[in-house]
Amino acid sequence: MSGSASGLVLIDKPQGWTSHDAVARTRRLAGTRKVGHAGTLDPMATGLLILGINSSTRLLTYVVGLDKEYLATIRLGAATTTDDAEGEELGRAPAAAVAAITTEAVAAGILALTGDISQQPSAVSAIKVDGVRAYARVRAGEDVDLPSRPVTVSAFELFEATPVDGFLDLTVRVECSSGTYIRALARDLGADLGVGGHLTSLRRTRIGPFRIDEAGPLAELDVATALIGPAAAATRILGRLDLTEQQTIDLGHGKRIDVGADPDPSQAGPVAAIAPDGRLVGLVEFRGGQAKSIVNFPPDEASAPAASAAALPGTDGAA
Repeated sequence: MSGSASGLVLIDKPQGWTSHDAVARTRRLAGTRKVGHAGTLDPMATGLLILGINSSTRLLTYVVGLDKEYLATIRLGAATTTDDAEGEELGRAPAAAVAAITTEAVAAGILALTGDISQQPSAVSAIKVDGVRAYARVRAGEDVDLPSRPVTVSAFELFEATPVDGFLDLTVRVECSSGTYIRALARDLGADLGVGGHLTSLRRTRIGPFRIDEAGPLAELDVATALIGPAAAATRILGRLDLTEQQTIDLGHGKRIDVGADPDPSQAGPVAAIAPDGRLVGLVEFRGGQAKSIVNFPPDEASAPAASAAALPGTDGAA
């Protein structure tokens, strides 16, 4: 593909790959170093990773904050140093105690972790402490105690509970706000039930309007085919304002344009401003009946066609 083509690419990250590995591979395939990702996935995790190419890396700021969906397996019966299967066990509950956990107790524990909650991130998260990632501080032998913060778990659904060698494995689905740690949900559920808990598998299935069934395997990635053009991507994330030819020229020159009455406050922006030829001109906010550009997209890098979305092949970090 052209090294100047811009857009978003949806990939299905395999287990064992870091998000940085996925970015590095895509840089080679796309012929550009201007590649970034929105929302880290740990090497253990699989699933949807959204990459921005060239000028569309500017859209990643708006992708990071979208809500997310995960499928996960929580193992009750032992806590670990990392809150997942890659850490060392901190102690194992007696098999009898795990076997005594009732369906009602699990349901009550899940309910307590649903809605607007306060969550302490895992110490081995990618959160920075004085400019250094928390996980790097832990690996250096430091004790890291991250403060709790508000998150929203809009859905926490139990699909199946399976006894396995003295443990109880829970297959769950979680929908949550950005910044939620699924590992922390596993840890806290196990602690609430008095037996400890950690995450043994994690798959991200949705980020905002983008779903895993739209993503292609990283090993088979064809960037040119998979590319969602800037206009299509920005419209899905933010909504759309169609411009006239004159408005397109004015916005390109940094001018404000008249758009009539301000929209509902909840829709004040940013919104994708689209030229008559389908090109993404920029992202705009509405003020006093006018639209003001807050992010511009250069024509030479925003020229990937909006129709390219139709051609898309069908660390637990923060969610």
